[in-house]
Amino acid sequence: MPQRELNDYDLKRYDRQIILRGFGEEGQKKLKNTRVFVAGCGGLGSPIAYYLAAAGFGHLVLVDMDVVDLSNLNRQILHWDENIGELKVKSAYEKLSRLNPEIELTPLNMEITGDNVYELTEGCDIIMDAMDNFPARYMLNRASLKHGIPFIHASIWGMEGRLTTLVPGKTPCLECIFPNAPPKEKFPVLGATAGVLGTLQVTEAVKVILGTGEPLLNRLLVYDGEYMEFHEICIDKNPDCPACRHME
Repeated sequence: MPQRELNDYDLKRYDRQIILRGFGEEGQKKLKNTRVFVAGCGGLGSPIAYYLAAAGFGHLVLVDMDVVDLSNLNRQILHWDENIGELKVKSAYEKLSRLNPEIELTPLNMEITGDNVYELTEGCDIIMDAMDNFPARYMLNRASLKHGIPFIHASIWGMEGRLTTLVPGKTPCLECIFPNAPPKEKFPVLGATAGVLGTLQVTEAVKVILGTGEPLLNRLLVYDGEYMEFHEICIDKNPDCPACRHME
């Protein structure tokens, strides 16, 4: 597809980030021509989608199959009381189209499955993990490997979170790091924890697309909000990983 050029609106709106080191107008143009797959419009998906839109990523594909519930509102800041009972993708589309009317939004009210994950993610440049369960994350991981595109993973629990950037052929994949899914449960979440991890995911996405800074490659960042500490764990490929062992 032909590259979309920056216009006067873009140059004014994104002036403060264009002047960042390693960014420039060329970097902003890269964001404008990036198609992002956002898997989930909930706790993590809310800050992810907001800040992707604010940064000027040109096309967001938003996928969620749920409706807004009152119990979501402590953390899912895309949705308000007036949206209770609405589809989350509809609520997200309304907010994001007002936040940045210049970007393209594709809201898809559907479940991500093994039958559709490759088709849904085809043509995207990066996958943002905003899911709340590992079976869905494993499917997204496989799609990342198949398409050869980065996968920005994060998970949260209470006041804790984990984050890493997975690039096929360069890093371990999600199944290398977490070969077994934890049991499904109703877990506690402080809304601000989702905000911290979601905005860090967007920071990683910007760096990966622009090729600037040092993304979290081969590193797992652990956030402890209770004691306000960050820890880092080195991660390695599993040579016997069923998902990525065929990759160089």
